[in-house]
Amino acid sequence: MHELSVTQNLLNLALTHSDSKRVTDLYLVIGQLSSFVDESLQMYWDIISEGTLADHSRLHFSRIPAEMECGDCQYRYPLTADQFTCPECGSEKVSLVSGDEFYLDSIEVLPMEQILT
Repeated sequence: MHELSVTQNLLNLALTHSDSKRVTDLYLVIGQLSSFVDESLQMYWDIISEGTLADHSRLHFSRIPAEMECGDCQYRYPLTADQFTCPECGSEKVSLVSGDEFYLDSIEVLPMEQILT
C-alpha cells in the first residue's frame, strides 16, 4: 500500500516540473532490494493521474542490481542470498553500494498545442 503515497509524490513532482505541459512519460530507477512492485505503481498511477496533465502517461522502470563493496579490499560484487562476506578476501566489512535506489530519473512532456493538433 505504500506505493500509493509514493505514486502521489511522483505525480506532484511531474506536475510541478512539467511547466503546464502534457506529461507523456516518467522514467523511474528502482533498486533490486526495493519492495516496490512495477504493476502496483502503474495501477495507482493510472488512477491518480486521471484528469491531470499526466493522464495516459506511461511509467518506465529501470531496475538496478544489488551490489556490495568490501571495506578492506574495495572489491565489488553482486549480492547473493548467501554472500555476506567478501568473496575476494573473506572480510565481513562489507556494505551495500547499490540496489536500494528509488528515484524519478526524468520526465517527458509535450506542449498542449501538440496534443490538440
